[in-house]
Amino acid sequence: MYRMYRDKNIVQGKPGKIKQSGGSIRASTEFGLSSSAAAVIRRAFEPAYIHRDGKAVSRSTQQVYRSLRNSLTGSIGQRDLHDANLQDIVGMDFNGSSPLSEVLQISHSVRRNEEGNLEVTLGRFNPREDVKKAAGYPKRASRYRIRLMAVAFDFRQQYLEYLDIKDLDFRQTQIMEAQTISLNAQADPSCIVMLSMSLLMYDQVGHTGEYVLLNTKGFSPCAIIAAYQSPEPAELTTEPISLSKEAYPGRYTKMQEMGYDGNRLLRKLEKTHRLKPKEVKDKLMAPSPKFPQLGKKHSFNELPKFKE
Repeated sequence: MYRMYRDKNIVQGKPGKIKQSGGSIRASTEFGLSSSAAAVIRRAFEPAYIHRDGKAVSRSTQQVYRSLRNSLTGSIGQRDLHDANLQDIVGMDFNGSSPLSEVLQISHSVRRNEEGNLEVTLGRFNPREDVKKAAGYPKRASRYRIRLMAVAFDFRQQYLEYLDIKDLDFRQTQIMEAQTISLNAQADPSCIVMLSMSLLMYDQVGHTGEYVLLNTKGFSPCAIIAAYQSPEPAELTTEPISLSKEAYPGRYTKMQEMGYDGNRLLRKLEKTHRLKPKEVKDKLMAPSPKFPQLGKKHSFNELPKFKE
């Protein structure tokens, strides 16, 4: 095929199809699943972080992918976030230009009690000393808000639920003593529960007395500070639930369909790479390779070769 480029006649060949191996297809499926799950998490916590940085997409996808790779259950191509090591997600910053752990210098610990609720213990906090200035830091802030948000995720039934949100407001000159905050985090046993903490900053408009949010894309500290695995996850083959006021009268307004694509990717992989009955029989009936006798010299060319 010929084409013109900058007054030159160029011969261009038609690109051939690249045949991927089963392993590379499973790996690409898992990365696509990670990308979709990370997008769900980012959208869910948007009311907490308000502004994310431009690298949040790749950073969150890599963290979800790492949590899958460190899974102790399920194999590649047959697992999702309900099999993952969620500790790899704890510490996920939604705004890399203002990491929460660097900006908000406050000690904290999270505990989930027997009822399934979260108890967040915060240390003593002095805004003038414990908020570290970073690039994009507002020139002036007269009020601060620490926001805690708990969200439940069921990736197999494809819904999320906002469980609770607590805001702690105080003035710049006010010192917050150490305290424990309780959040309702009782969720269905099939759900993963994640908790975020963020710092919001405000200043007062002189003429009206209103408070204006000062967070920007360059400064909006927020991170996931705790994540709990689902104790009884649904089956991978479970269909998405149908949300309605009748089915969930007390929870409907807090529930959302998550727009998750991971289940479709896993079904597609299982369908296209399922072995036919004859292929399974051939693999089971294949003769075992003959190994050389012990103590006898052999060349490497004589050693048995294995096929995948």
